[in-house]
Amino acid sequence: MISSVMWLAAAFFMILFRCSVRGQISYSIPEEMAKGSIVGNISQGLGLDLKRLKSGKARIFAGDNTEFVGLNNERGILLTEEKIDREALCAKTTPCALHLQLILENPMEWYDVTVEIIDINDNAPSFPKGEITFEISESAVNGARFMLENAIDLDVGSNCHLSYSLKPTDHFVLSLQSQTDGDRNMEMVLQKPLDRENKDQLSLLLTAMDGGEPQLTSTVRIHVTVLDINDNPPVFNHRVYKATLAENTPKDTVITSVSASDADEGSNAIITYYMSGTGDVNDLFMVDARSGEISLKGLADFEKANRYQINIQARDQGGLSDSCKVIIDLTDINDNKPIINIVSMSNSISEESRPGIVVAMLNVNDLDSGLNGQVQCYINDNIPFAIASSSSFFSLQTEQELDRERESEYNISVICTDEGVPALSSSVSLRVQISDVNDNAPVFEKTNYEACVMENNTPGLSIFSVKASDADWNQNARVSYILEDSTVNGVSVSSYVSVQPDSGLITAMRSFDYETLKHFHFRVKAQDGGSPPLSSNVTVKITIQDQNDNAPQVLYPVQTGGSVVAEIVPRAADVGYLVTKVVAVDVDSGQNAWLSYKLQKATDRALFEVGLQNGEIKTVRQVTDKDAVKQKLTVVVEDNGQPSRSAVVSINVAVADSFPEVLSEFTDFTHEKQYNDNLTFYLVLALAAVSFLFITCVVVIISVKIYRWRQSRFLYQSSLPVIPYYPPHYADTGVTGTLPHGYNYEVCMTTDSRKSDCKFATLGGQSVLVMDPSFAETMQHTIKKNNSIDGLGSTESQKPPNSDWRFPPNQRPGPSGQHRFHTLQQRWTPYEKSRAGVRPDEAGAGAGVIAGTGPWPNPPTEAEQLQVLMAAANASEATATLGPRYNLQYGPDYRQNVYIPGSTATLTANPQQQQVPQQALPPPQALPPAEVPKAAQTPASKKKPTKKDKK
Repeated sequence: MISSVMWLAAAFFMILFRCSVRGQISYSIPEEMAKGSIVGNISQGLGLDLKRLKSGKARIFAGDNTEFVGLNNERGILLTEEKIDREALCAKTTPCALHLQLILENPMEWYDVTVEIIDINDNAPSFPKGEITFEISESAVNGARFMLENAIDLDVGSNCHLSYSLKPTDHFVLSLQSQTDGDRNMEMVLQKPLDRENKDQLSLLLTAMDGGEPQLTSTVRIHVTVLDINDNPPVFNHRVYKATLAENTPKDTVITSVSASDADEGSNAIITYYMSGTGDVNDLFMVDARSGEISLKGLADFEKANRYQINIQARDQGGLSDSCKVIIDLTDINDNKPIINIVSMSNSISEESRPGIVVAMLNVNDLDSGLNGQVQCYINDNIPFAIASSSSFFSLQTEQELDRERESEYNISVICTDEGVPALSSSVSLRVQISDVNDNAPVFEKTNYEACVMENNTPGLSIFSVKASDADWNQNARVSYILEDSTVNGVSVSSYVSVQPDSGLITAMRSFDYETLKHFHFRVKAQDGGSPPLSSNVTVKITIQDQNDNAPQVLYPVQTGGSVVAEIVPRAADVGYLVTKVVAVDVDSGQNAWLSYKLQKATDRALFEVGLQNGEIKTVRQVTDKDAVKQKLTVVVEDNGQPSRSAVVSINVAVADSFPEVLSEFTDFTHEKQYNDNLTFYLVLALAAVSFLFITCVVVIISVKIYRWRQSRFLYQSSLPVIPYYPPHYADTGVTGTLPHGYNYEVCMTTDSRKSDCKFATLGGQSVLVMDPSFAETMQHTIKKNNSIDGLGSTESQKPPNSDWRFPPNQRPGPSGQHRFHTLQQRWTPYEKSRAGVRPDEAGAGAGVIAGTGPWPNPPTEAEQLQVLMAAANASEATATLGPRYNLQYGPDYRQNVYIPGSTATLTANPQQQQVPQQALPPPQALPPAEVPKAAQTPASKKKPTKKDKK
């Protein structure tokens, strides 16, 4: 039946809900609903989408209350988690409501949900005692009142409105008296006098009925014992006593006292005090039966109850009694700290979060009341967070922009303090980590880097490392180094250096040469591993340091191997006379290029000195007649490197005032080998070269002999004359020393001549002598051969001389030739194989015949004849020193020979003819064979040739 009554009540109290502003909603449900019963559709009530409930992880926060109500996120409805007993939850408090919060995340939101529990009549009235006993004197008059204890109904509202009935009503009736506080006192009133002699025991039945539907009742048995007469009951001084008690008052503290008086005397005047009531009152308070003092028996807690009502009864020995009410009000003291509950919290938040983002939600309660229960929360200073309050909820929010690089983690202390005196506080520590975003580019330790590398380094040499740091974290802080593409001297920089991506180590990819590259720049980029990646770059300058790897180079005087160059010093030269200056350079730099000049060897060290810094060769003393004409100086040019390198230059100095004096001494000049540091190497190289040249010369000589033998046989059989050409020999000295110009000399001879006439041009200067050693050798060979031919000249028939013999030697025509540098060239034709040519006045008459085209040569001067003699004298020494040279008579030339019948030799030395091209006859092999009529033999020609002639 109770179950049906509950469901009827549930049907009567249909689920109500009311939406309120500011995110609040209320529901009303009856108590004792079955588990899983629907409380209300919160999704519709708050206008929230089901998707929002799911994405926000909606849940119900009940605080300290038991979770009587749950949330179904799928349907958006509130359901009961278990049966709710209003009496156990709220006792007599009305209205009885559950204060819940709906919590949503992402973003954080909350809504206040109030569920009011409607009482149903599920509790019957109950009396404190199982039976009531009275002892009433028979002398009790009509109207005597006897207080009865009220029944207790745990329900509220109309369900707890009780009505009573007393049976039988022969002697007693019930009287209900309303009090000022709304309570009613129930008394049993005597309406008919008692007669102990008639009946000493009475039994009554008291019934209590509540006002609920269905109505519930409870009964208690009243036993009345009729006593002997006692006609004056005790009377209290006040009907109501009031007292104030501070909570947490120590036990046994006297709160107040009540007092009653009895007009009777004797034992009937002795009053005993009783405290009526049940529950917490009897546990907390006690009354002294004799004195009526009310004292504290337990600990009073304002948070549990703030007012207590005690019913005190005074009874005399005759059984007469009176009653009064004692009201005790508790005063609150600040004895409860605020209670902090973390409703929701984000352990990590991005550093790019905007201000106002909720990090944590806190629920703070203080069980005290008034100012003692008002709470204020604050956090530590100097952090980019703030705390905001809404009712009992506090939210921790970002107040400023976050920077993980400045602070990666915050330990936030939230302190909540009430306003009591003294104030009590509680705190909780929240740890919030700032998650990193890639907002910092790598930063190099330096704005630019410079490093030095010694030249001639080995490829793969580690130069130095660049270092960049990234203020971000983890992958965002991983730095990679990249060599930016650029060029150095038109070549990619990656062929010069490389950069290791992880360490930033710069490595040389090639060997550097200071002389070609002194320094170069490139850029290195540092890039982090974020997304998108950030980067920065830095300029790196590599400076190549010089090593002493280049020996000095002598620019002046120029050393040549084919001629002798001499500086002439007059004998009248004073002290400090500047002979010449050694000019040298070193392509190194710094102290490696500082050159010093030292005189290593000299014919007379007391005569010359070399400037240590400028290389000037000067005389130390006055030149005397005793000083040798030829002086040879060896100057060492040394740099200042470590180790030092040097170069050696040899200078020939002639101490003379005239050329004849110089000639007598310079025939004895010998060529000395240049000093070499590695003598063994050059000795081996020279030995190999000499061996190779010897074998080559042997092969060439044999080949030439065979070739000439075959050629002689061919020409002997054919009567064609042969005009051989012998290549010129050059003594190439260049335009060095003191000679400002270069000249070329050519000599043409035939075996028909008994002597040679030579024409020399005047030299541009007289301080330097230049000679071709092969000229003397060729001249001696020619003279000897001509002398051998003179013996046969009388027997050989010759054609009559040409008409050019009419001219003097200085007016004879000659072939045009090219001047070369101070070179004497000799051209001659063997007598046996000579052929007739045209005269100068017949030049150009026939094809293939070449005549001189230049002006007539001038007669030789005395100086020119002197130079010829010096060259002839020096030829023997050059031959002895350097070995046999390729003499003029060993090679034929078929290009530029002009045969002048009856003449001996013609020398062309006119500078104006240097640019006239020379023409040559075709070689003998290219001429077609032709029969030439033989000349009539004379008796002299019929003579048998001797053995010498055949050779």
